[in-house]
Amino acid sequence: MTNPAIEVLIIEDDVKIAEINRRFVEQIEGFRVVGIATDEPQAAAQLEVLNPQLVLLDIYFPGSNGLSMLHHIRAQHRETDVIMITAARESEAVREAIRGGAFDYIMKPLVFNRLKETLVRYSAFRTDLDRLSRTASLSQSDVDRLTVGTPRFESGEMHVLTPKGIDRLTLDKVVQALASDSIGMTAEQVAKLIGASRSTSRRYLEHLVGQGDAYADLSYGVVGRPERVYRTKKRS
Repeated sequence: MTNPAIEVLIIEDDVKIAEINRRFVEQIEGFRVVGIATDEPQAAAQLEVLNPQLVLLDIYFPGSNGLSMLHHIRAQHRETDVIMITAARESEAVREAIRGGAFDYIMKPLVFNRLKETLVRYSAFRTDLDRLSRTASLSQSDVDRLTVGTPRFESGEMHVLTPKGIDRLTLDKVVQALASDSIGMTAEQVAKLIGASRSTSRRYLEHLVGQGDAYADLSYGVVGRPERVYRTKKRS
Protein backbone atom coordinates (compact mmCIF):
# COMPACT_ATOMS: atom_id res chain seq x y z
CA MET A 1 0.00 0.00 0.00
CA THR A 2 1.45 3.35 -1.06
CA ASN A 3 1.83 5.94 1.67
CA PRO A 4 -0.12 9.18 1.13
CA ALA A 5 1.88 12.16 -0.11
CA ILE A 6 3.42 14.43 2.50
CA GLU A 7 1.48 17.71 2.44
CA VAL A 8 3.62 20.84 2.16
CA LEU A 9 2.80 24.49 2.84
CA ILE A 10 5.12 27.10 1.29
CA ILE A 11 5.49 30.39 3.19
CA GLU A 12 7.30 32.82 0.90
CA ASP A 13 6.55 36.49 0.17
CA ASP A 14 7.93 36.45 -3.40
CA VAL A 15 5.22 34.89 -5.57
CA LYS A 16 7.65 33.88 -8.34
CA ILE A 17 10.02 32.17 -5.92
CA ALA A 18 7.08 30.45 -4.23
CA GLU A 19 5.97 29.09 -7.60
CA ILE A 20 9.50 27.83 -8.36
CA ASN A 21 9.57 26.12 -4.97
CA ARG A 22 6.18 24.56 -5.65
CA ARG A 23 7.34 23.14 -8.97
CA PHE A 24 10.50 21.78 -7.38
CA VAL A 25 8.59 20.07 -4.57
CA GLU A 26 6.07 18.48 -6.91
CA GLN A 27 8.87 16.94 -8.99
CA ILE A 28 9.82 14.89 -5.93
CA GLU A 29 7.84 11.71 -5.42
CA GLY A 30 5.83 11.52 -2.23
CA PHE A 31 5.24 15.27 -1.73
CA ARG A 32 2.29 17.53 -2.56
CA VAL A 33 2.01 21.30 -2.12
CA VAL A 34 -1.33 22.10 -0.50
CA GLY A 35 -0.93 25.86 -0.14
CA ILE A 36 1.18 28.98 -0.60
CA ALA A 37 1.15 31.87 1.88
CA THR A 38 2.81 35.21 1.15
CA ASP A 39 2.38 36.94 4.52
CA GLU A 40 1.83 36.13 8.20
CA PRO A 41 -2.01 36.28 8.27
CA GLN A 42 -2.21 33.93 5.27
CA ALA A 43 0.35 31.63 6.86
CA ALA A 44 -1.51 31.49 10.18
CA ALA A 45 -4.85 30.83 8.46
CA GLN A 46 -3.51 28.11 6.18
CA LEU A 47 -1.69 26.39 9.04
CA GLU A 48 -4.99 26.15 10.93
CA VAL A 49 -7.06 24.98 7.97
CA LEU A 50 -4.60 22.75 6.11
CA ASN A 51 -2.60 21.32 9.03
CA PRO A 52 0.34 20.46 6.75
CA GLN A 53 3.00 17.94 7.72
CA LEU A 54 5.81 20.16 6.41
CA VAL A 55 6.37 23.90 5.93
CA LEU A 56 9.00 25.47 3.67
CA LEU A 57 9.57 28.77 5.45
CA ASP A 58 11.36 31.96 4.44
CA ILE A 59 12.85 34.22 7.10
CA TYR A 60 12.16 37.57 5.45
CA PHE A 61 8.58 38.49 4.61
CA PRO A 62 6.47 41.63 5.18
CA GLY A 63 5.20 42.38 8.66
CA SER A 64 6.81 39.42 10.36
CA ASN A 65 9.90 37.33 10.86
CA GLY A 66 10.21 33.73 9.78
CA LEU A 67 11.99 32.81 13.00
CA SER A 68 8.99 34.02 14.99
CA MET A 69 6.78 31.96 12.70
CA LEU A 70 9.05 28.96 13.28
CA HIS A 71 8.59 29.26 17.04
CA HIS A 72 4.81 29.67 16.55
CA ILE A 73 4.64 26.50 14.46
CA ARG A 74 6.69 24.48 16.93
CA ALA A 75 4.48 25.68 19.81
CA GLN A 76 1.03 25.53 18.18
CA HIS A 77 1.40 22.88 15.45
CA ARG A 78 3.49 20.15 17.03
CA GLU A 79 2.88 17.69 14.18
CA THR A 80 4.19 20.13 11.56
CA ASP A 81 7.88 20.20 10.69
CA VAL A 82 9.78 23.14 9.18
CA ILE A 83 12.53 23.49 6.61
CA MET A 84 13.96 27.00 6.30
CA ILE A 85 14.63 28.19 2.72
CA THR A 86 16.08 31.66 2.87
CA ALA A 87 18.70 34.15 1.76
CA ALA A 88 19.55 34.92 5.39
CA ARG A 89 23.19 34.01 5.98
CA GLU A 90 23.75 35.51 9.42
CA SER A 91 25.13 32.96 11.86
CA GLU A 92 22.63 34.05 14.51
CA ALA A 93 19.69 33.31 12.20
CA VAL A 94 21.06 29.86 11.40
CA ARG A 95 21.69 29.14 15.07
CA GLU A 96 18.20 30.25 16.12
CA ALA A 97 16.60 28.21 13.34
CA ILE A 98 18.43 25.09 14.47
CA ARG A 99 17.65 25.70 18.12
CA GLY A 100 14.04 26.40 17.16
CA GLY A 101 13.69 22.90 15.76
CA ALA A 102 14.02 23.44 11.98
CA PHE A 103 14.63 20.13 10.21
CA ASP A 104 17.05 21.80 7.80
CA TYR A 105 18.26 25.24 6.67
CA ILE A 106 18.70 25.70 2.91
CA MET A 107 20.13 28.92 1.51
CA LYS A 108 18.87 30.66 -1.61
CA PRO A 109 19.14 30.45 -4.53
CA LEU A 110 17.44 27.10 -4.07
CA VAL A 111 19.16 24.22 -5.86
CA PHE A 112 16.84 21.38 -6.81
CA ASN A 113 19.23 18.56 -5.88
CA ARG A 114 19.85 20.10 -2.45
CA LEU A 115 16.10 20.34 -1.82
CA LYS A 116 15.53 16.81 -3.09
CA GLU A 117 18.22 15.43 -0.77
CA THR A 118 16.55 17.08 2.22
CA LEU A 119 13.04 15.97 1.28
CA VAL A 120 14.15 12.38 0.72
CA ARG A 121 15.81 12.45 4.13
CA TYR A 122 12.70 13.98 5.66
CA SER A 123 10.45 11.33 4.10
CA ALA A 124 12.67 8.58 5.57
CA PHE A 125 12.56 10.36 8.93
CA ARG A 126 8.75 10.40 8.94
CA THR A 127 8.60 6.75 7.93
CA ASP A 128 10.88 5.77 10.80
CA LEU A 129 8.98 8.02 13.21
CA ASP A 130 5.63 6.52 12.23
CA ARG A 131 6.97 2.99 12.51
CA LEU A 132 8.63 3.57 15.86
CA SER A 133 5.51 5.25 17.26
CA ARG A 134 3.97 1.76 17.12
CA THR A 135 6.91 0.21 18.97
CA ALA A 136 6.62 -0.19 22.72
CA SER A 137 10.34 -0.24 23.48
CA LEU A 138 13.09 1.53 21.51
CA SER A 139 16.74 0.58 21.14
CA GLN A 140 19.63 3.03 20.80
CA SER A 141 19.85 2.27 17.07
CA ASP A 142 16.14 3.09 16.71
CA VAL A 143 16.73 6.49 18.27
CA ASP A 144 19.88 7.05 16.21
CA ARG A 145 17.93 6.59 12.97
CA LEU A 146 15.75 9.53 13.96
CA THR A 147 18.68 11.82 14.62
CA VAL A 148 18.76 14.56 12.00
CA GLY A 149 21.95 16.46 11.27
CA THR A 150 25.53 15.96 10.19
CA PRO A 151 26.21 12.53 8.70
CA ARG A 152 28.31 10.44 11.04
CA PHE A 153 30.08 7.10 11.58
CA GLU A 154 28.14 4.56 13.63
CA SER A 155 29.37 1.02 14.26
CA GLY A 156 31.77 1.28 11.34
CA GLU A 157 29.06 2.27 8.88
CA MET A 158 28.61 5.60 7.18
CA HIS A 159 25.04 6.95 7.35
CA VAL A 160 24.80 9.52 4.58
CA LEU A 161 22.72 10.25 1.52
CA THR A 162 25.07 9.95 -1.41
CA PRO A 163 24.85 12.66 -4.09
CA LYS A 164 24.99 12.03 -7.81
CA GLY A 165 28.34 10.57 -8.87
CA ILE A 166 29.02 8.97 -5.47
CA ASP A 167 28.29 5.24 -5.30
CA ARG A 168 27.26 4.02 -1.85
CA LEU A 169 29.15 0.70 -2.07
CA THR A 170 32.37 2.41 -3.15
CA LEU A 171 31.92 5.01 -0.43
CA ASP A 172 31.53 2.26 2.17
CA LYS A 173 34.79 0.68 0.96
CA VAL A 174 36.60 4.01 1.30
CA VAL A 175 35.15 4.53 4.79
CA GLN A 176 36.27 1.04 5.85
CA ALA A 177 39.74 1.61 4.40
CA LEU A 178 40.16 4.84 6.40
CA ALA A 179 38.85 3.19 9.56
CA SER A 180 41.45 0.42 9.21
CA ASP A 181 44.40 2.79 9.64
CA SER A 182 44.45 5.35 12.46
CA ILE A 183 47.65 6.94 11.12
CA GLY A 184 45.98 8.12 7.94
CA MET A 185 46.10 7.18 4.28
CA THR A 186 46.84 8.89 0.98
CA ALA A 187 44.49 8.66 -1.99
CA GLU A 188 46.93 6.28 -3.66
CA GLN A 189 47.00 3.96 -0.64
CA VAL A 190 43.21 3.88 -0.44
CA ALA A 191 42.99 3.26 -4.21
CA LYS A 192 45.25 0.19 -3.95
CA LEU A 193 43.30 -1.14 -0.99
CA ILE A 194 39.87 -0.90 -2.62
CA GLY A 195 40.96 -1.62 -6.21
CA ALA A 196 40.06 1.76 -7.70
CA SER A 197 41.92 4.47 -9.56
CA ARG A 198 43.75 7.19 -7.64
CA SER A 199 41.43 9.87 -9.05
CA THR A 200 38.33 7.93 -7.97
CA SER A 201 39.80 7.40 -4.52
CA ARG A 202 40.62 11.10 -4.17
CA ARG A 203 37.08 12.10 -5.25
CA TYR A 204 35.48 9.94 -2.57
CA LEU A 205 37.95 11.05 0.08
CA GLU A 206 37.28 14.71 -0.71
CA HIS A 207 33.55 13.97 -0.53
CA LEU A 208 34.05 12.66 3.02
CA VAL A 209 36.07 15.75 3.90
CA GLY A 210 33.32 17.97 2.53
CA GLN A 211 30.73 16.09 4.60
CA GLY A 212 32.81 16.57 7.75
CA ASP A 213 33.41 12.85 8.28
CA ALA A 214 37.11 12.93 7.46
CA TYR A 215 39.89 15.50 7.38
CA ALA A 216 43.10 15.91 5.43
CA ASP A 217 46.59 17.05 6.44
CA LEU A 218 49.64 17.71 4.33
CA SER A 219 52.52 15.28 4.75
CA TYR A 220 55.87 16.16 3.15
CA GLY A 221 57.30 12.63 3.16
CA VAL A 222 60.91 11.75 2.44
CA VAL A 223 61.48 13.77 -0.70
CA GLY A 224 59.66 16.85 0.52
CA ARG A 225 56.75 16.63 -1.93
CA PRO A 226 53.48 17.34 -0.04
CA GLU A 227 50.73 14.72 -0.09
CA ARG A 228 47.25 14.88 1.37
CA VAL A 229 46.80 12.31 4.13
CA TYR A 230 43.21 11.51 5.05
CA ARG A 231 41.97 10.45 8.47
CA THR A 232 38.61 9.56 9.92
CA LYS A 233 37.26 12.40 12.02
CA LYS A 234 36.63 11.24 15.55
CA ARG A 235 33.17 12.07 16.89
CA SER A 236 32.66 13.08 20.49
